[in-house]
Amino acid sequence: MAELIPLTELPAGFNYPSEYLRVVELGLTDLEPWQIIEGRMLFSIYNTLAERFPENHLVPFARYAPNDDVVCWHPETGKIVTVDPWDRHWYSNRDYENFWAWFRQAIEDLIAFDA
Repeated sequence: MAELIPLTELPAGFNYPSEYLRVVELGLTDLEPWQIIEGRMLFSIYNTLAERFPENHLVPFARYAPNDDVVCWHPETGKIVTVDPWDRHWYSNRDYENFWAWFRQAIEDLIAFDA
C-alpha cells in the first residue's frame, strides 16, 4: 500500500474516500501528466500547503506535472480543488465534485497527452 498521511495527522473528521484508496491499491497512480502522490512528496506538499494556507486544511493527493498544480480535498466544502502550492494567494483554478470526476478528467488528460 502507498505511504499516505496518517488519519491522525489529517483534519478532524477527514477520511480518505474509498474510491481513492481503491485506485491507489490497484496501483493506478501514474496517469501522465497526472501523478497520484505518496510518501515524501505527499508529506512535503501537505506541509507546504498547511504553512501557506493554514485556514483551508487542504489534503493533497495528486499533482499535474507540466505546471506543478496540486489537486486537494477541501474538507470544509467537500470539493476537490486544484491549487498552485507555490503561489502566495490561495485560489482554486479548477474544482471537481468528487474523486471520480477528477479521475475521469485525469484519464482524458492521459489520452490527450499521449495523442
